[in-house]
Order: sequence, then C-alpha cells, then structure tokens
Amino acid sequence: MSEIAVSGKKVRISGNLPDVGSVAPDFLLVGTELRDVRLSEFKGSMVIMNIFQSVDQPVCAETVRRFNEMADRLDNTKVLCISKDLPFAHERFNTAEGIDNVISLCELRNNDFGNDYGLRIEEGSWAGLFARAVLVLDENLRVVYTQTVPDTMDEPDYESASQTIADATVESTAGLSEQSKSEAMDENYCVKKPTGEHARLEDDDDCDESRAGKI
Repeated sequence: MSEIAVSGKKVRISGNLPDVGSVAPDFLLVGTELRDVRLSEFKGSMVIMNIFQSVDQPVCAETVRRFNEMADRLDNTKVLCISKDLPFAHERFNTAEGIDNVISLCELRNNDFGNDYGLRIEEGSWAGLFARAVLVLDENLRVVYTQTVPDTMDEPDYESASQTIADATVESTAGLSEQSKSEAMDENYCVKKPTGEHARLEDDDDCDESRAGKI
C-alpha cells in the first residue's frame, strides 16, 4: 500500500511495510526515559508493533489502551507503541491512563524508522506523521503479520494480531515437544513392561536394568 486516507482524503505514504517472512529492519527509537532503544534488544520475544500518529488523536489513544490490555494476557511478548510524539507526551498519556504493559517509543533523533517501514505520510496536513499499522514479529524478529490500516480514523484488527501470537506460540510449543521426543529416543532408554520385560528400541538392543523406567 502506497497511500492511505486521512479523514477520507487519499494521501501518499513513503512505501510499504516489510514483507511477511523478512527480518524486520532494526531501528533506533527513543523511550520515555530518553534512552535509545533498538529493535534488536527484543530478540527472543514475540513483538507487536502498534504504529500510529499521536496519543492525542482519539483513535490512536484507543489503540494504546487496547494493546495495553492485550499485552497483559500474552506470554513472552513485547508490545511497542510507536509514534512521532515526544517522550514527554507518551509519559503523560501513560500515567494518566494507567498504561503499564507496553513500551512507548518515538522517532526523535533520526528519521529512519518512518522511511524504513514505509509509513511516513508525505502530503496533507498530517505530512511527517506515521500511517496507522500493526506488525507482529517472531522471536527472531522475522515478520509474521502486517496490517496498514486504510484510513487513519479506523482501528487496526486486534483479533488477527492476537491470533497470530497465539498460533506462533502453539507452533513453538509443538516444536519443543518434537525435539524432546527426539532427544529421548537418542538416549536409547527402555521402559518396564507389565510382563517383567523391557521394551527395546531395536530387536537386538540389549536391555539394561539400570535404564528401566527412565521414560
């Protein structure tokens, strides 16, 4: 998508979101404590990026509230709320609204983020701000879901973002389960049977009493 609507009027944006399956571009943004924050710091966690214009815009404010609630229910997931607001505005809003489950970040010391993610509004009264978008990244910071919201007056699809996290968690758990099974087989353990014999992994596997009952 290379254009969106601002209050119904079409405007150009700087590009397109990273493709699903690609590694998300690293960024250098600024947190509420005026500390530089890089995306690479969150490797090892699932990441939701909620990108918007300003916490002083009602729809944007609602997205922060909704993602804050969502973050409280998600395991091993960091929710980043990203806009052009100064850190002081993020901190004011979070304190007033009781927002404590998200990480608020802003594009302050450079303009790389909006360009790298293709979200900078290029014309109209909101030029320079970000289009509304949501990305979900896996634990290796690979993009697994994206949405650029067509109109800034609309909210994102919270359910799809949440479901993507849930599906990724199930896949990760299943992978660990299969790995555990494989490792158990590699150990060549045997199991005590009710008949008094031990199950052998191979017909010619000598049963070792010391291994009985280990799995």
